Amino acid sequence: MDKKPFDIAVAVRRIRTAVDPWPKAALFQLAEEGYTSAFEQLVACIISIRTFDEVTLPVSRKLFERARTPAGMCELALEELDALIGASTFHERKAGQILAIARRVRDEYGGTLPCDREVLMSFAGVGPKCANLVLGIACGEPFISVDVHVHRVTGRWGYVKASSPEKSLLALEAQLPRRYWIEINRLLVPFGKHICTGSRPRCSTCPVLDMCRQVGVEESR
Repeated sequence: MDKKPFDIAVAVRRIRTAVDPWPKAALFQLAEEGYTSAFEQLVACIISIRTFDEVTLPVSRKLFERARTPAGMCELALEELDALIGASTFHERKAGQILAIARRVRDEYGGTLPCDREVLMSFAGVGPKCANLVLGIACGEPFISVDVHVHRVTGRWGYVKASSPEKSLLALEAQLPRRYWIEINRLLVPFGKHICTGSRPRCSTCPVLDMCRQVGVEESR
């Protein structure tokens, strides 16, 4: 069938409705539960790396029951911190990174993690995805966070053409209206998990099929 021009405003409105029944992306869910500080969001994002949201959420809650601030985190022994996040992937490495961040924030920034991208990116284990999510969710600053879902979905739409999440970030910064910069991750993580999946996407139930170019789709449901 003939495709309509891709209208991102229409797509966002439709996807807001489509993802409403599905669980929210982990960091947005934690923010709704009150874990809204930049430090909490950064710690949760580190835990989430290569880890399913279904694991990230209970692990983050368990850790934050023990410590929610850099000062509190510094009181934990490395072994205790590692045990608390043991269900996450690469937990030993992450425990060391989280403890090092907590100590730096305590010692260099008076115990409060600043909303500064350069500072966030200076921590071991923190890349553009986590830095941008923290700035967007905790700080309310317009940054785009591109993970595998955002990269895959926007490329499949034909909205951007990029070979990696890093290049998708640059393409989206040039094209996506700023009012959607934070929301695009909140929407496309559940959309990419449940509708526009990696293999055999559910195109028959997709709310933007009339605009989607279905780039790379060989078989769908």
